[in-house]
Amino acid sequence: MALHVIVGAGPIGSATALQLAERGEQVRIVTRSGGGPEHPAVERVAADATDADRLTELATGAAALYNCASPLYYRWFTDWPPLAAALLTTAERTGAVYAVMSNLYGYDASQGPISESTPVVATHPKLRLRAEMWETIRSAHEAGRVRAVEVRASDYIQANSIFTFAIGAPLLAGKRAYTPTALDVPHSWTSINDVAKLLTVVSGEERAWGRVWHVPTNAPLTVRQLATRFTEVNGLPAPKLTVLPYPALWTYGLFDPMVRELRHTRYQFVRPFTIDSRAAEAEFGLAPEPLDDALRETAALLAK
Repeated sequence: MALHVIVGAGPIGSATALQLAERGEQVRIVTRSGGGPEHPAVERVAADATDADRLTELATGAAALYNCASPLYYRWFTDWPPLAAALLTTAERTGAVYAVMSNLYGYDASQGPISESTPVVATHPKLRLRAEMWETIRSAHEAGRVRAVEVRASDYIQANSIFTFAIGAPLLAGKRAYTPTALDVPHSWTSINDVAKLLTVVSGEERAWGRVWHVPTNAPLTVRQLATRFTEVNGLPAPKLTVLPYPALWTYGLFDPMVRELRHTRYQFVRPFTIDSRAAEAEFGLAPEPLDDALRETAALLAK
């Protein structure tokens, strides 16, 4: 039984903690509030993860350190730099394998499905931020200072995504869903459980380290197709969907910082934005969670 330290108790951090605990590992999950899932093998610690000295204390002796943190979307430029620096410092000091959860924002999405070899060409600082964080980590890995690996996923199905807050929640309540996305453009949707599974696999596989892996993800669906499947699986009325005009989104963003940030990622929903996850599937013998199972879980989570 090895110690695994996870920073962040959001959907990814919690799912990763529970998967590790269920396989018999010792888990320490670190958040400012001391929150996280309840499990006999999960220790929840309240600490500031930007404090490298304190985080080093908590991660000393750990087999792996997981970056599952999720700063508020509109605070990335404020919150990510000190947190990323502390996590990397901790990984260097402790020797724990550093496993990072990230996204697809930096890639050129115009050339078809996004694979690990797709060029990173984003010029907007918000879209480049996570890719630049990985380049710093990868350089440290190549210099022999850390052992590191990163996994990347598309929009989540179960939580923290446009689907859950703009579409799933109102449909579950029997209401019309108003979405800032186009309805008939192919898009990839990743299960949080598959993110956690890949993180727990690559952290312990030396052949995985030093590179990026894409999370196994089901075939793309349009927003309309996903909403229809969601209602069918959960015995709900057929979805009623309305696209919010972009001027309305822009105006709403003047008053809501989270909505304002959606302007930067709108391109992902007005043209195809799909992921190629065959490398991880083939290398580690993984397959994405059945979509219907993920959509049932989504409804259960939204109903709480």
